Amino acid sequence: MEIILGLTAAFGWGVADFSARFATRRIGAYRTLMLMQLFGFVGLTLYLEQTGTFSHGFSWGWRAWTFAIVAGLLNIVSSLSLYRAFEVGMMSIAAPVSSAYPALTVGLALLSGEQIHALRAVGLALTFVGMILAALSFARDSDRSSSDPPVAAQVENTSSAHLSKGAGLAIIAAIGFGVMFWWLGFHVIPLIGSGVSVWVIRLTSFLVLALIGIPTGKTFRLPRGPVWLLLAVIGLTDTTAFVANNVGLRMGHVAVVSVIASLYGAVTVLLSWIFLRERIERSQWLGIFLIFAGIVLVSL
Repeated sequence: MEIILGLTAAFGWGVADFSARFATRRIGAYRTLMLMQLFGFVGLTLYLEQTGTFSHGFSWGWRAWTFAIVAGLLNIVSSLSLYRAFEVGMMSIAAPVSSAYPALTVGLALLSGEQIHALRAVGLALTFVGMILAALSFARDSDRSSSDPPVAAQVENTSSAHLSKGAGLAIIAAIGFGVMFWWLGFHVIPLIGSGVSVWVIRLTSFLVLALIGIPTGKTFRLPRGPVWLLLAVIGLTDTTAFVANNVGLRMGHVAVVSVIASLYGAVTVLLSWIFLRERIERSQWLGIFLIFAGIVLVSL
């Protein structure tokens, strides 16, 4: 069952991230993240109310609330970094780099008492190497053209190795997600459950982002047009994936579920290749392959 839940999370996050690419380039990473949190929160509230989850009240204690809010803050940093990477860089690079987070989650899970065999250790090493290769570019800007010229452009017009645009942000996202999912699996979900933990994260993320945006006016600068449909798709699919992931963390091994769910990067890369025709260097294809090979080995 943990495999099915992990795959459900991977598909949902892959679709959500691909949709986020279009929203972030219309209204920016900040407003996309804030408003998708709102859609996810409202949808999840209705679901939890209909299933009677709230009938038990909110008497979890200050410790449970604090731990859940910490997860929400980690989610803000990680998701905002990832959405910004989608906004300025290539999805086919940002998605697999960010999906390398299980390497950190598994490491922390081992330190917390979970066991791992030699094959999974090899998978961790492959994931780290793959993340480095996928993040580095050896081509000049003119060699990285795609159907979206402003996005394909890299930092400098040089053939020397450098971080692909947005890759640094994707690495920050990977680190943040790695810590967050370990924190959820060992400290939050056992206290308040799978669905409610996502509900607190959505509420925390929206409120914090809304408060931060007030001085700049971003909180009240609502978008217009069909982007609202995109925001709804992002919020609902991302939240569904999040709940499936957390149910898997509660029912199975934190390390295994986290690794399988991180295959969302494969979904995003496939969609980007089909619909956006993004070009990827051979070294980066190798890195992406190593990331996913490592993820598969860790899940065995």
